[in-house]
Amino acid sequence: MLAGIIAGKVGTRFGVPALLLFLITGMLFGSAGLGIQYNDTNKTQFVGMIALTVILFFGGFETKLKEMRTVLGPGIMLSTVGVILTTLCLGGFFYGMDLIGWAPVHFTFPIALLLAATMSSTDSASVFALLRSKNMHLKEGLRPILELESGSNDPMAYMLTIALIQFITGGTDGSWTSILVTFVLQFSVGGLMGYLSGYITPLLINKANIGNGALYPILLLCFVFLTFSATSLLHGNGYLAVYIMGVLVGNKKLVHKKSIETFVDGLTWLLQISLFIILGLFVDAKSLLPITGFAVLAGLFMIFVARPLAVQLSLIFFPRISMRGRCFLSWVGLRGAVPIIFATYPMMSQVEGAETLFNIVYVITLLSLLIQGSTLPAVARFLGLDEEVKVKVSHFGVEIPQYTGAKMVERTVTGKMLREGNKLMELDLKEEELVILVRRGENYMVPKGKLELEVGDILLIVFEQNTEQSA
Repeated sequence: MLAGIIAGKVGTRFGVPALLLFLITGMLFGSAGLGIQYNDTNKTQFVGMIALTVILFFGGFETKLKEMRTVLGPGIMLSTVGVILTTLCLGGFFYGMDLIGWAPVHFTFPIALLLAATMSSTDSASVFALLRSKNMHLKEGLRPILELESGSNDPMAYMLTIALIQFITGGTDGSWTSILVTFVLQFSVGGLMGYLSGYITPLLINKANIGNGALYPILLLCFVFLTFSATSLLHGNGYLAVYIMGVLVGNKKLVHKKSIETFVDGLTWLLQISLFIILGLFVDAKSLLPITGFAVLAGLFMIFVARPLAVQLSLIFFPRISMRGRCFLSWVGLRGAVPIIFATYPMMSQVEGAETLFNIVYVITLLSLLIQGSTLPAVARFLGLDEEVKVKVSHFGVEIPQYTGAKMVERTVTGKMLREGNKLMELDLKEEELVILVRRGENYMVPKGKLELEVGDILLIVFEQNTEQSA
């Protein structure tokens, strides 16, 4: 992990996605490199489930509900119809390659669709890490669209993968009626459990009254895993449930919210690094060589044909999204750990040729991270969709808990503000405003009424959150 973090730090300077370097680090330490022997599919899948649960929850937790409401239509279309179209298009490519004799393993049409389904969801973690490192944000409201798509398309891809495995392995669970019932049950139960948990969890946490504030993030994490487990036991989609839960919890008042955000953010990175390194250890690098040529060809088809076609067709009823925006959304079809995790499910179900399918998914993921991940900032600039954002620096490093209903602003003293006198009590402040601290250079002063202010002093002002202020 230490080696992976160091490699990620160095790679970020050159625009290489850190997650790609974590994968490569795992491979270097694996059986084809330094010799660590690891080939446990069960443990790999379990770690993937734990990591994906936390990653999806935190993705929802950081999503602003106000921004999401404006992009609900295109986001949901990309995460549902877009996933299905990507599966059909890419699956058709795999089946066609088999018909002309170019496939490394025999692809029946269901097997071809299964391989495509494992890769039908996008990974936004490395996308936003790159955009943040370049201090950019996207125009045309593309960021909330990507957040919504990436958070909600994993459950859809998971369902397609499981449904196709059921169909291929046969039995009573392989009928189309059974698969359709499973789809409805997974999404309805998952959505309901996510909503209920998102409503109840903030109430319980705010009323917990735990003496040790450090336990609040752990308490929230317990509710996350409880939600996932209960939903799965009820045959619902646990990934969808924790994502919806994250959106609702993240947009409500929560005690110790700042410490919770810091804890979950660090835990998410820990799990992402662990997951990518374990996936790197799990793969046998030597077994990738025979299928590399085919996988590269399939990856290029996915990047330049399947993903753009799925985006264009999914957004056909949303003309407000410009062609530049659609082109960028097409390019952000970045594949990450999720497709590799989903590729372990056919191995667990002993689908014929599952190991080859896994290797193909692995190489395509590497290719996607390398090509798309490394060029995202450049593509955003080329399309004129990036804007530099000045980072707002706090001069005090103080925050008021959200649940208090109060808000703080920092205001710099100007000559105009001192026209009526230079004492604090002579400032023309609103009745509901209260100065709680004054900073002058590197010194801090208690704001007494007779304190004489100077131009350039910074005031820390607190007021009720529902009061309109102009800084």
